[in-house]
Amino acid sequence: MADAQPMPAGGEARGRKPLGAGFLVEATAPEDIFTAEDLNEEQKMIGQVARDFAWQEVRPLIEELEHGHHEHSVALLRRAGELGLLAVEIPAAYEGLGLDKATATLVVEKLAPAGSFGVTFGAHTGIGTLPIVYFGNPEQKRRYLPKLATGEWIAAYALTEPDAGSDALGGKTRAVLSPDGKHYILNGQKQWITNSGFADVFVVYAKVDGDKMTAFIVERSFPGVSVSEEVRKMGIKGSSTRTLYLNDVPVPVENVLHEVGKGHHIAFNILNIGRWKLAAGNLGACKELIAVATQYAQSRKQFGQPIASFPLIQQKLAAMAARTYALEAMVYRTAGAFDASLSEIDGDAPDAGRQAIAAISEYAVEASINKVFGSETLDFVVDEAVQIHGGYGYMQEYEVERAYRDARINRIFEGTNEINRLLIPRELMRRTMKGQLPLMQALTRVQKELAEMAPLGPAGEAVSGPLAEEQALIANTRRLGLMVAGLAVQKYMQQLEHEQELLAAIADLAIELYAMESTVLRALKAGGNGLHADLARLFVAGSLDRVEIIARNALAAIERGDTLQVQLGVVRRLLRREPVNRVALGRHVARAVLEAGGYPLATR
Repeated sequence: MADAQPMPAGGEARGRKPLGAGFLVEATAPEDIFTAEDLNEEQKMIGQVARDFAWQEVRPLIEELEHGHHEHSVALLRRAGELGLLAVEIPAAYEGLGLDKATATLVVEKLAPAGSFGVTFGAHTGIGTLPIVYFGNPEQKRRYLPKLATGEWIAAYALTEPDAGSDALGGKTRAVLSPDGKHYILNGQKQWITNSGFADVFVVYAKVDGDKMTAFIVERSFPGVSVSEEVRKMGIKGSSTRTLYLNDVPVPVENVLHEVGKGHHIAFNILNIGRWKLAAGNLGACKELIAVATQYAQSRKQFGQPIASFPLIQQKLAAMAARTYALEAMVYRTAGAFDASLSEIDGDAPDAGRQAIAAISEYAVEASINKVFGSETLDFVVDEAVQIHGGYGYMQEYEVERAYRDARINRIFEGTNEINRLLIPRELMRRTMKGQLPLMQALTRVQKELAEMAPLGPAGEAVSGPLAEEQALIANTRRLGLMVAGLAVQKYMQQLEHEQELLAAIADLAIELYAMESTVLRALKAGGNGLHADLARLFVAGSLDRVEIIARNALAAIERGDTLQVQLGVVRRLLRREPVNRVALGRHVARAVLEAGGYPLATR
């Protein structure tokens, strides 16, 4: 039985397979993206199982989890296994459910009320299990996946080392083939390993003969495997984090994952999925925090009335909802793209690993964008949630205090946001040089358009209808991003890799473009009016302000004098717009938030 064909839940709404990072060079039609509104009843039912599990079985234990009672983590993971929640992405041939990424997104999102248990769950089902799902051979899958699907065994992912954090390839853990050729002997240590207090299986990266980065499946019971005491953390205290020690550990050669010397392919591509999944978790946390903040604002009275009646509080709730709407649009659009790509893999094919690498790496840019935007959206939302609580938000008795501490790690997990900002332009150039992305053609086209000073519109055509002005401005943001990137390349050529501030600016323009386009496409797919349109307009108005500042600062770093003034004139021309009445939009959105008691478009 072919094992990597995900169940086509919601597939009829997914549309065609998009080109990775293609949003930078061409517009996308609303019908070609997957949105939260496309989730079908089966997917929603599975999401409801996850939400009920989080509220009814995890929430009562959160305080004990926060105080290090990790025996609950093990029991809860096994209970999640009984409910099928650990099996979502494991192929049916190995006792999994073989469901798609859209369903996996919803499960991760709905586990948000579980607090830091979500980190435990994510480490097991994501970076711990998926390397075997996508890169394991049939025998490895038969040995490990059924036990991981039920929670009988728990997984962890061991990449980071004391001197190798962002520089993941700088690790010192070594693997040497034994004289009889039956084992690799591993020596080294891995730092900050989630689930290490109780994991049975570790995906460990080590260098064979000192230079061939390779992934190994290491069982806890292998001689020479040990862990440190729990480390003390700022937040996510309910998750287990320890150092993994490998002291002359004999790992059977059969436990090499994929191929010797190609472990970095696994590491980087699994991190791509981890980055997007982190954003899905951030999305769920944002929704929960909007509910917590809204309900507090409705119950807390000052000056004789609920603080929810004050416009400044309402504007905070509206801004939190608008950014969350954008994140939701981005996360489900990316899930649909991954589904379209991964559904083409034959998991039993001899080159299944290579197929998986190609399918996942197609959306490496989108994965980094999700990670950065998701973690920074959560930071914004949790900060405003604390602010709405006033002094009570600083007290440990209130949920937002823990949420504030827990949120901080997301900008560090899965590659810091700074690293991900550098990865975005690097990956764009890599895809361009390999002929996978027509970026140079787009740069040439935009330079010609701007030089001719012709009227500009999406794809050169007039647009009318819902959100027409936003669509036109998004098209011009695409032109502006290409212009800034092209000028940076012309100025610095091969030395551009040393201009990290410019690379980050290019990444930020890409992030804002993907967020705005995903938001407006989602709103258009939903009809282009009502609350969807208001949320989209509110988000796009703020995003355009950020785009203008980023572009002006980037150009000022590239040129000066009259040339700079000409370029700034192009910025003004491309982003010329009537001011949006954000006060009215914010009040309208806030009314919907208050009526719903939280995020107004919550998926049941």
